[in-house]
Amino acid sequence: MQAIKVSISEQTLILYDNHKVIARYSISSGKAGAGNQKSSGKTPLGKHRIRAKIGTGLPINSVLVGRRATGEIYSQELADENPNRDWVLSRILWLSGTEKGFNRLGQVDSMQRYIYIHGTPDSEPMGVAASHGCIRMRNSDLLELFDRVEAYTEVEIIA
Repeated sequence: MQAIKVSISEQTLILYDNHKVIARYSISSGKAGAGNQKSSGKTPLGKHRIRAKIGTGLPINSVLVGRRATGEIYSQELADENPNRDWVLSRILWLSGTEKGFNRLGQVDSMQRYIYIHGTPDSEPMGVAASHGCIRMRNSDLLELFDRVEAYTEVEIIA
């Protein structure tokens, strides 16, 4: 059985299969820290599941907005034209909290907050908190992870 553990303090995502580490990735979590409150910009804690896998078959660096491909491919020129855009690239693993009142339903619902594991431009730093609450990964790492996991894989996010 597969499971993912994200450590905010270590800025890592570890993929397990039958309790054995099979992959370790550097990530970037919320710049505002850890927290489950809506509109906080924080990365939610606790147990989640991958609710949806979005972007199968898209080219690497495809731009996604509102969970849909725009047809754009990220480039420095595109970034220069859109300096304030929060780039969601290549694939999305959309997370849903499983703990009612902690990260599910009401003002703490991770899915309603659109919390994803997603790709980011290669120029963005990994290993440091810099996102708006999502878990950012290098595109090549995300493609590898995306192909290895199924929908409903457990994801635990710890401080």
